[in-house]
Amino acid sequence: MLAALAFAGCSLAPVYVPPSVQTPETFKEQGTWVDAAPADQMQRTDWWHLYGDATLDELETKVDEANPDIAVAFDRYARARAYLDEQRSGFFPQIAAGTQATHNRQSDNRPLRSASQPDEYKDDLIGAQLGYELDLWGRVRNLVAAGKASAQAYGADLATVRLSLHAELANDYIALRGLDAQARLLTDTVEAYAHALQLTENRFSGGIASGLDVARARTQLSSARALISDIKAQRALLEHAISSLVGVPASSFSLQPAISELQLPSIPVAVPSTLLQRRPDIAAAERRAASENANIGVARAAFFPNISLTATGGYENTGGTNWLTAPNIFWSIGPRLSLPIFDAGRRRAIERETRAAFDEASDRYRGIALSAFQQVEDNLALLRWLGEEAKDENAAVASAQQTLDLALDRYRNGAVNYLEVVDSQITALSAQRTELTLRDRQLRASVGLVRALGGGWSDTELDTVATGSASNGAQAATR
Repeated sequence: MLAALAFAGCSLAPVYVPPSVQTPETFKEQGTWVDAAPADQMQRTDWWHLYGDATLDELETKVDEANPDIAVAFDRYARARAYLDEQRSGFFPQIAAGTQATHNRQSDNRPLRSASQPDEYKDDLIGAQLGYELDLWGRVRNLVAAGKASAQAYGADLATVRLSLHAELANDYIALRGLDAQARLLTDTVEAYAHALQLTENRFSGGIASGLDVARARTQLSSARALISDIKAQRALLEHAISSLVGVPASSFSLQPAISELQLPSIPVAVPSTLLQRRPDIAAAERRAASENANIGVARAAFFPNISLTATGGYENTGGTNWLTAPNIFWSIGPRLSLPIFDAGRRRAIERETRAAFDEASDRYRGIALSAFQQVEDNLALLRWLGEEAKDENAAVASAQQTLDLALDRYRNGAVNYLEVVDSQITALSAQRTELTLRDRQLRASVGLVRALGGGWSDTELDTVATGSASNGAQAATR
């Protein structure tokens, strides 16, 4: 026992150092156009409220309630929690009890059989066994450490799945409302083209316009109507995608067309080093590296003796009713030691395997971190340059509409033929649709930036994931 106490703090796992990754001081694409404010000052829990759309808010809540992918991620997390509890049981003695009541007959030709022994006898037994492994080399402690880090990783995975699904829903909803705006524009355009066609037909009836002008006007009208049908087809697919995200069959789900003035949120961005704490997928990768590091200690412990304390005791007799009497007592107590002498290199191979697994987990962490920096830079660049493009496109829309108004006025006065009107209509419609598309791209880039920054998650919640109950830990992981 003194030796066990002396070695109680021994662990053969290497001192864990989180994998390193080169972290820039600032985001290159952030520049001076983004307000300088720490990211943690803005709570991005339920970040979709930033867009100011009640329908989107309602749909997002249904993702947590009914999406099967989140349920699968939670099941994996609960399984990891159960495995951690399984490993923690190694800190305590294992006690088992049993009983038997058998009627036996021994062979007449049993070796060394005594003539005084009966051929038939009963053997009634009731007893208990106790076993406790002396964790001298930290095998059990490292198993628990690996299980804890793995549970934390699955908790972070749950947060990653939730963040991804909420972002996917927001993107699909933005795209759907963008198509609604496109449909409204095209409906108004069809109405305007119909008036232009009526004007052309009236002029043709009066002998002022040619049949060619009428044909061109009809072509423009039919083309605009065809675009509406294409928009409706695209919208149906997005509606089906949203239904799956909220856990509703596509056949029984619909969203009424509406023009939604989604707000483009201002998203403050902190220094890049905080990204490593705000991304659940990065935290999951780091925790898996920690788990593999602990597994190295488990593999190393196999090179040393396994020492355990065992005790057995109970009552046994050859039949009768008085089992629990002093003459029927039996017991056995003492230490047990085992150490493989030759295994053809098996333990060495297992140690190399765990070291390779740790290297793999560390390299994966670096890859995920680098990808995270890229995603932030990508969406910052999109927001910056799409904003500049939108300013120019707004001016283009105004100019195109003015050109169209002038062309129609000149056509009414007979100064130009209808071809000039057609060119102006095409230019104006194209500019207006591009303006709407740019708005959608800006909104989706903002969703991408929130997702790249980790949403409202923080790695400080890993402690809750590891130490709380399974349900409470899952709620913390999905905030």
